Amino acid sequence: MLDVKRVLKAAPTKMRSQEPLQQLWTPWGEQIAGEWLSSNDAHKAFCPAKDGERKLENGRTPILNEHPRPTMVRGNHTMLNGFWDYAIVSIPESGNGSKWRKSAAVLTRDEAVRAVKEAAIPETFDGKILVPFSPESALSGVHQTIYPDNMIWYRTVVHPVTLGGGEAVRQIGDANRLVLHFEAVDYVCACFINGQFAGMHVGGYLPFDVDISAFVDPDDAFEIALCVYDPNDSGTQMRGKQKIEREGIWYTAQSGIWQSVWMEIVPEAYVQTLTLKGAADGRLFIRAEIGGDKPNAKLHIVVADPADGTIVADELLPAGMRKVRTEIATRAEHLWSPNDPYLYDVTATLEFGAAKSQGKQEKLQQESQEIQEKPAKSQEIQEKPAKSQEKQDIVRSYCAFRTVEIKPDLKGIARFHLNGKPVFLKGVLDQGYWPDGLLTAPSDEALVHDITAMKESGFTMLRKHIKIESARWYYHCDRLGMLVWQDAVSGGGEYNAWATNRKPTLMRATWNKYRDDTAKHFAALGADDSTYRRDWSRTCDAMVHMLAGHPSIVTWVLFNEGWGQFDACDAAERIHALDPTRPIDATSGWYDQRCGDVHSVHNYFRPLEIYPDKGPLRGYVAEYEKRHKRRRRAAHYAVLPVAQHGVRAFVISEFGGLAQLVADHAAVSRAYGYGEYDSIEDWRTAVRSVLDSAESLESRGLAGYVYTQVSDVEEELNGLMTYDRRLNKFAQ
Repeated sequence: MLDVKRVLKAAPTKMRSQEPLQQLWTPWGEQIAGEWLSSNDAHKAFCPAKDGERKLENGRTPILNEHPRPTMVRGNHTMLNGFWDYAIVSIPESGNGSKWRKSAAVLTRDEAVRAVKEAAIPETFDGKILVPFSPESALSGVHQTIYPDNMIWYRTVVHPVTLGGGEAVRQIGDANRLVLHFEAVDYVCACFINGQFAGMHVGGYLPFDVDISAFVDPDDAFEIALCVYDPNDSGTQMRGKQKIEREGIWYTAQSGIWQSVWMEIVPEAYVQTLTLKGAADGRLFIRAEIGGDKPNAKLHIVVADPADGTIVADELLPAGMRKVRTEIATRAEHLWSPNDPYLYDVTATLEFGAAKSQGKQEKLQQESQEIQEKPAKSQEIQEKPAKSQEKQDIVRSYCAFRTVEIKPDLKGIARFHLNGKPVFLKGVLDQGYWPDGLLTAPSDEALVHDITAMKESGFTMLRKHIKIESARWYYHCDRLGMLVWQDAVSGGGEYNAWATNRKPTLMRATWNKYRDDTAKHFAALGADDSTYRRDWSRTCDAMVHMLAGHPSIVTWVLFNEGWGQFDACDAAERIHALDPTRPIDATSGWYDQRCGDVHSVHNYFRPLEIYPDKGPLRGYVAEYEKRHKRRRRAAHYAVLPVAQHGVRAFVISEFGGLAQLVADHAAVSRAYGYGEYDSIEDWRTAVRSVLDSAESLESRGLAGYVYTQVSDVEEELNGLMTYDRRLNKFAQ
């Protein structure tokens, strides 16, 4: 039965949403603010022509200085995080600006592309911004809302001496290339080198790179400028839970650069992307993209056991078509699991040109020696900078071997299986928001803190909610043994509150009776913009390709609570084709389309129950069910019952959300969440009770759950930890 009182208490109010947020600081953000923001005049107006150059001191700062991409490590990277110049400018109303604009407030995607490419670099900058924190965050030093009629400019000057030595720099544009990496910039941006347009990117959650070799004089300093436009929740692009006018479950919006920026000197042919995905039987799937133009290139893959340096695979693969798509056999036997997150060392060497190739046995000995000489690693990939070699690009990475699938257990109940063994998922919803950095964690230690805190509290899985996290977060989950459900980022137009919230909350019978492939329902779910549907599909595909190598990720989640949902069955078929090794939760929340591997419901206001599948399944899972039933007609059919949910696992993918305000650790004065308690002891008892209720359903067919949530976020005070991460409310 619906708990009407809790429903009414959970309704957000204007009074609550208009309350200004009290600024909270995490321990890591407080340190950065004390050492950097307080000692620098971040808001001083700056004119390059009058004031000279502002540069990243020595090209490096201690701000998120770890290698941003642990799956592709080169020794010569140069971090560009630190103070940049910034300017917030209005989109012109006349002149060239008139042809950009469709309306007075918001640019369309195509208009935004033209606007950032044609905009002029400001003559005067507003001050300094601490990259990679967005200008809306406190840690940026700006702490200012960016509206849809604004563009953001960034500028810094880089000196060649910071790139790893004069000899290497002088080879840029000849034997080497200089590549500029951005891990995430929200939303449309154009990059300029010394005032010349060098490249652009559309999309706020995916990394991209720009080859700037042609624009750089090895003997001179060069200027990097970036122009960014972000409509935030006024547009239809993927944006997650950002909202300029925050309220309830919608949080402070952020724009611009919000993940690390760095550079690398690479050879004229180089490994651009690398995905390594291992299975429990020792097979290793390799997917690589090759930059440059060298038709005779070969990719040499060496996989080594870190325990003793034993080589378990050594393969030389053709890469002449600028890509590698293959599968190799290895002798790896040590499987990855949460209790034993075992990672193998990988060295990927791209060989090209006419130089005589090193013999295989010689390579084997060399690689083995290098691996054995590497320092032991604890929490970080340690490596020695690779020697500069002609005709080679050497990349350090890692891989793991494990298999995840959904299949019936011995009682015929569909469950998650890891390495062939059933596992009950105990998950927590992870928004990835921080009071001082918003979507950007203030430090690497902060990322580790959240993962370890949940692991120590007895949880085995994190659902990364409506956000693609920094690469280091997935690396930490890989090495610490935390399972991950990865959400696609939601977007689209304005959501219909009745269709996406009130109706499914009040009437459970509507959950599985709402199609998502009609024009009428496109509009109700905010998916009637064809540009949004195209960009969402491309971004979702890119996310799967980018993250497929992380063993911690065990499920893809495509749509959440109908937000921007469209053609979920088609999306599930496409993602299953891209990555058939992981289950798919096609529709988390209400509007299940009987496709994917998971029947996924959200239950905040009703007693926790199992809701069996009704009606025939659709897509690849229906074919699997047919094969399974044919197999089951064998000897065990008379003994084992038919699986209650076909081969789809039933999960409660959000529940709980019990709120508790902790004085001096909350950004607002009133608690928002699904229930309020007189004391933290009463709240803790209630949380443990609802968790026990969920776990008691395991014997009845529940395959896993996701409790809401890791930490408080702004006015939503239902976290197991406070927003500032200074208090674990759940711990005794």
